[in-house]
Amino acid sequence: MSHQYYKPAKSRLQRSELAVPGSSPKMFEKALSSAADYIFLDLEDAVSPNDKISARANIIKALNEMNWRENGKTISVRINSLDTHYMYSDLVEIVEQAGENIDTILVPKAGTSSDVYMVDCMLTQIETNKKFKNKIGIECLIETALGMSNIKEIAKSSERLEALHFGVADYAASLRARTVVIGGLNPDYPGDQWHHGLSELVMTCRAYGLRAIDGPFGDFNDPEAYIAAAKRGAAIGIEGKWAIHPSQIELANKVFSPPETEVNKAKRILEELEKAAKEGKGAAQLDGRMIDAASARMAENIVNIDKLINKK
Repeated sequence: MSHQYYKPAKSRLQRSELAVPGSSPKMFEKALSSAADYIFLDLEDAVSPNDKISARANIIKALNEMNWRENGKTISVRINSLDTHYMYSDLVEIVEQAGENIDTILVPKAGTSSDVYMVDCMLTQIETNKKFKNKIGIECLIETALGMSNIKEIAKSSERLEALHFGVADYAASLRARTVVIGGLNPDYPGDQWHHGLSELVMTCRAYGLRAIDGPFGDFNDPEAYIAAAKRGAAIGIEGKWAIHPSQIELANKVFSPPETEVNKAKRILEELEKAAKEGKGAAQLDGRMIDAASARMAENIVNIDKLINKK
């Protein structure tokens, strides 16, 4: 390992991430009782300009009156992007009035490290002024060409930063890519046109200690395609995916939960390596295959995810 080390962000179970429009309070109760690990109440794309102010009030009420954490949810708010006049009021009003009930702020269309710096600065001032005990985390959507080109600087921009999300819809628009469905594959492309962006995001997250999350899949009437997209992400290290419809929650939970056989094997790997270490050996054998320190690190990832799931 390099002598340079970036401390991992706070561990959170984030297999499924339900998007809930702030303009639709009737959806809040269903979200609270859903099987989603993570809920974000949305002020951005899912809310029309005419509803931005009322959606903000709805979210403040929901944060203060509904106990998301006791229901096993990480609760987040997606604010409007920094190029709008809504953004500063989103942060000031919501955090001042309900900040102690927020786990993270989701920043859309992060383009540079200075975008994160601005949000961090405002959060710090509000928390200091209100004497909040808990520090609110930041998560960023990488969904523009500018954001992807600056992804490493964004990843290092704040100690509050916990996760990066791949915002495939706006990313496609930013690249002027031809798509057939949000997050789906274009049959004219020989492979997965989103592989490069997702791989870049995963690599950056792992280098700087962040969680790596995949974004939406637009056709909620095509569960097989959603599962295929989730599996492609999981194969390269993505740990969760958005659900834009409640029917996608269980699909994400299943894909991003390690099977029992995989968990049991991971535990056996750790047990065999522990035995080998006591005998002064750096490697061991399991089921006819060599296992070593790298095997232990992979096994620990699986065991740790399983522990988070069982604690929920």
